[in-house]
Amino acid sequence: MRERYGFKMMLIKGGYVVDPASGFEGIADILAENGKIVEIGPDIRLDAGAEGEDKGAGGCYFAKEGEIIHAEGKIVAPGLVDVHVHFREPGFTHKEDIFSGARAAAKGGFTTVVLMANTKPPVDRVETLRYVLEKGAKTGIHVESCGNITVGMKGEELTDMDKLAEAGAAGFTDDGIPLLDEALVKRAYETAARLGKPLSFHEENPAFIQNNGINAGKAAEYYGIGGSGRQAEIWMVERDLALAKGMEAEISIQHISTKEAVELVRKAKESNPHIHAEATPHHFTLTEDAAIRYGTLAKMNPPLREEEDRMAIIEGLKDGTIDMIATDHAPHSKEEKEKPITEAPSGIIGLETALSLGIRELVDKGYLNMMELISRMSWQPAKFYRLDAGYLAKGGPADLVIFDSKEKWKAEKFFSKSCNSPFAGVELPGTVHYTICGGKVVYRKSDGESKTSRLRE
Repeated sequence: MRERYGFKMMLIKGGYVVDPASGFEGIADILAENGKIVEIGPDIRLDAGAEGEDKGAGGCYFAKEGEIIHAEGKIVAPGLVDVHVHFREPGFTHKEDIFSGARAAAKGGFTTVVLMANTKPPVDRVETLRYVLEKGAKTGIHVESCGNITVGMKGEELTDMDKLAEAGAAGFTDDGIPLLDEALVKRAYETAARLGKPLSFHEENPAFIQNNGINAGKAAEYYGIGGSGRQAEIWMVERDLALAKGMEAEISIQHISTKEAVELVRKAKESNPHIHAEATPHHFTLTEDAAIRYGTLAKMNPPLREEEDRMAIIEGLKDGTIDMIATDHAPHSKEEKEKPITEAPSGIIGLETALSLGIRELVDKGYLNMMELISRMSWQPAKFYRLDAGYLAKGGPADLVIFDSKEKWKAEKFFSKSCNSPFAGVELPGTVHYTICGGKVVYRKSDGESKTSRLRE
């Protein structure tokens, strides 16, 4: 007999389980104990047994306290994994901090996030990385962080990637700044391959940009500015994919925005299995028309492009050219976003709306099925960063999201410190009822419609 008395247990009953790692989908129960999944199967019971006898799935467990979550009519999936977020700490905590960012992530169904390193100071030293990771460990979700590729994000000298990796860096990026020195990029490839850590690249060559954040097309003409040309991304992607030939490092093309870049990645993946790409919900949902309608709330780097680009991104998600959906959650204050179009910072928040936009734009419109969407928002990002996340299996982490894909909610009262989003006030499908991390509820829908019951000694 194995003693279970005193451990917190959780039983999720009757949900429609979707697990992209195994390919399983169907109605099942999930039993979790002490942060791990104990069983997945039909008709699992959690009863108070006088003898405390362990009878396995469908049997009888004795527990001091447990919780049953009734998930009938809802989807139960691995906790979502966002590998491109900005929590602005250290340095810009008026926009977001690690705690507020983690709350926003949990509300959106995310149990794991990977922070970008363009903070102040940047994460180019072990001391800064440790600060971020130690604070992240107190949030209730899994907060990972990249280290910088170059010292001070200046693109001139590699950081001590060995020490950063040893201290826990999930990968390396200078996100926000393109790396123009080819020799330096090749050294980064070699070092990352040796360390077994991925690289993520921000692909915008400033030589093709007059005003960032707005597409050099209809939107730029509307504002009477030069804008950001598509060639800025195309040039960088083409170069970095060429440099990757023969290299073993896993690399990701971040927040892809042009149809040409999608095709470049598609062709490169035919001969190089180490090439990956991510797309944001705003790039597969909106075009440059949104920059005209919403102004600075739809200004981001790279900018929203044309309808052909949006559809090419969706096609890339369909055929696997683009492996990952990542939000590029980029909080900014109201005052900053109220500046003129050429002065306001680029970026929008995205953690709380990402799942809903994926459902509305990709699943409900028939481009992806639910399994494919969850895969690109959990399992595949986790694999890229080699994280123990994004799957549901006996012995695996009890990190889950429970949501109703049809139930509508209005994107307002954000948990983020910032509200810079063109989706603010929009009614969206896909209400998150629970986010569970390490077997603990870290977000619960507050309107009382979700049913829970408690088991006591």
